[in-house]
Amino acid sequence: MTTDVAARPGLAAALRNLYYVRFGFAVVWAALLAATGAELGPLAVALLVIYPLFDVAAAVVDFRSSKEARPAGGLYANMALSLLAAAGLAVAASADLPAVLRVWGAWAITAGIVQLVVAIGRRRLGGQWPQILSGGLSTLAGTAFILQAGTSSASLTNLAGYATIGGVFFLVSAVRLHRSAKAGTAA
Repeated sequence: MTTDVAARPGLAAALRNLYYVRFGFAVVWAALLAATGAELGPLAVALLVIYPLFDVAAAVVDFRSSKEARPAGGLYANMALSLLAAAGLAVAASADLPAVLRVWGAWAITAGIVQLVVAIGRRRLGGQWPQILSGGLSTLAGTAFILQAGTSSASLTNLAGYATIGGVFFLVSAVRLHRSAKAGTAA
């Protein structure tokens, strides 16, 4: 199977490295959030705001490394949505957990759609099927967070699980890009 990895090794390597970093961040973030328990204390609120801000930083790195092949519209949308989510989470955290889950859910839905669109546009590059799946699952998870907000089972630990699963998808994409690059150099 031929991919564009051999044609754009710099982009594939940059995405691979970014995906490894995103995996590591997601796992550490999820562990810290899970350790805070179900309370919206200062550490939990800081973590909630940091996650979308990290997403903004990752989109900036992606934008800069993608050069002429960048999906500019999708990356700009991702940056804007994540900045809005960070601000929205800071405000929602002063209200209550259901408000946080609603904001997080809305962000998960919209960011998932953007991730899906960007990954579909990059599918010929290789390693994007996990990103396509992750974007689709993010929209479903976001809906679940919004629905959960109105129940007694509302919990921050579900957000930690969401981040961990998203991190695993980034890891799988990074490994696939790494393998595709090796196959491209071996040919």
